[in-house]
This record gives sequence, C-alpha cells and structure tokens, in this order.
Amino acid sequence: MHFFKIKKLVYFLFIGILICLTPSGLPAQKQSSGMRRYFFSGDGQLSLFSKKNGKSFYGRYRSGLGNYDEKALKKICRVFDAPDHSPINLLSLRLLEFIDFLQDNIGNGSQITITSGYRNPEYNSGLRNNGGLAAKASLHQYGMAADFILEGVDSKSVWDYVKALGFGGAGYYHGKSVHVDVGPARSWDETTSGVDTDISDNNKLIGLVTDYDIYKPGATVILRFIRMTAFPIGVIYEFSLIRKEDQAALDFKPSFNVPQKSLCLYFDNIEQMAGIRWKLPKDLTPGRYVIRSEFCSDKWKEMPRQIETSEIEVRK
Repeated sequence: MHFFKIKKLVYFLFIGILICLTPSGLPAQKQSSGMRRYFFSGDGQLSLFSKKNGKSFYGRYRSGLGNYDEKALKKICRVFDAPDHSPINLLSLRLLEFIDFLQDNIGNGSQITITSGYRNPEYNSGLRNNGGLAAKASLHQYGMAADFILEGVDSKSVWDYVKALGFGGAGYYHGKSVHVDVGPARSWDETTSGVDTDISDNNKLIGLVTDYDIYKPGATVILRFIRMTAFPIGVIYEFSLIRKEDQAALDFKPSFNVPQKSLCLYFDNIEQMAGIRWKLPKDLTPGRYVIRSEFCSDKWKEMPRQIETSEIEVRK
C-alpha cells in the first residue's frame, strides 16, 4: 500500500454547536438506527451535577436504543464544561453511555457529581504546571474522560469495577472521586499514573477512535485521532478495515479535514485530526472489525508505525 475568514469561522461555529450533541455533528434524532450503538450502555437516563460550575441534568437523554435527545445532550455538555463552539471539543457519547452504565449497575441510579469534565489544553497544561495529576495526553481534552463521585459508592469500588470490566481507563487517587475514560483499557493510581514521565511524549500514545461501537452496513463511520502531543503528523491517506475473524483487509480512502495533495497527509493540530469520515459498504458482512491507520513520517521516532481502533461490530 503506497503509501481555508469569516465564512470559515461561521461554519466552524455552526458545526461545533452540533458536534457537542452527537459524534457526527448531525442532530441527534437523525442518528437513530433502532439499535444500541455502544457495547456498554445504560437506561438512557442520567442524574448529573457539576461541582465546578453548579449545573445539573436530571432526566432522559436517549429514548429507545439509539434515539438521542438533542436538547438534553446540549444541557449535559454544559454540566461537563464542554464548549459548543468548536468542531473538536465534543463530549463523547460513548463516555455518557458508560457513565450511565456505571450509574445503573453499581450506583442504583444515584447522582453522579462531576468534579472534572472537559478540559481545554491550556487548562490541562495549567494543572500540570501546578503539580496536578493531569496527563499531557489527557482524554479530558477530547471529552472522553471524567472525574466524578458516584453517590453512595466509594471511589475504590468504582475503580475496581471498571478494572474488572476490562474496558476504558480507571484512575484512583485515594480520594472521593474516581477517573473514568473511554480510551484503552488500563488502570492506575497516584503512584503509577506516569504523568511526570515521558510516557506520552512524541505521540507514543497516539490512538484512533470511532464514533460508535455498533454499525449497520452502509453507515458512516466517523474517526478521530487522540492523545497527540507533537506535530506535524504524517498519516497515510489509505486506511484498512480488518475483519477479526480471518484478518481479511479492505483498504479504503476516507475524507479528511486537510487537502489531499499526496498519499502522505500532514496534520498540524488536533482539530484537523477529527471528523474523518468513511461509509461502510452496504454489502459488508456482519461481524467484528478494527480500523487500521499507518503513519508516513519519521519525525517522531517513538511513534508507533500503525495503530488500530478498538473493535467495532457490524450488525444487519
């Protein structure tokens, strides 16, 4: 495999408002597929309060399996301090569903108090500079992580439960809150977090994520890169869809937010590395898949040469 000012600002403002609502940036009710979209989901109701800004949400954000309520999601964004004016500062639906799952399964529907939700990169850096346990490649910067208190459940119990699931990240600092994210499966405490090390320097932990876990043939998959710490980054224009059953590969060329001038595309910021789109073939065989991306620049020697998403499932 071989490997654009006003008009633009208005466009991004509009897209950003929508993107805070759903991974694809389209109104939530138009994303309905009549099926569950994530492997870990709750009952579609959340009880949330932000200790930081005092905002709250109590009610239903999803009806049925995949019908998300646009107004409810916008209110939830505010609880998490997730801005609605940038195309990259979204609040992950996967995170909401996972928190809902935890609230239902170990919290008996108890209130979740958010102590830290979305963090912009400047704020995250400030925490680091002041000695806080904030990772350079923190998933809080992507709306994919939250520190919270699940009322009636001690933080260590939440930590242990998430670890046992083998899904997402779980951080425990021997305090009232626990960190949960929807990145790779891993766990740590204050002694093993690695925030004071070079663990994420030079894109060592760069990752690739999909908007949903479950798709129908013909559906659009939206991808984004995460945990970047150094730019520019060269990405090969062609990705691969790998079937887990037999490792059969389907190469494809998605659409990007940068001009496609060559087979090696260069990205200069986080914004450019979001909103990568590709429509699954309508005749795609149901099953489990991963999407693979390869890099084409040697600037960051410690970067992996290729990365894969977590498994997704295609269902008829």
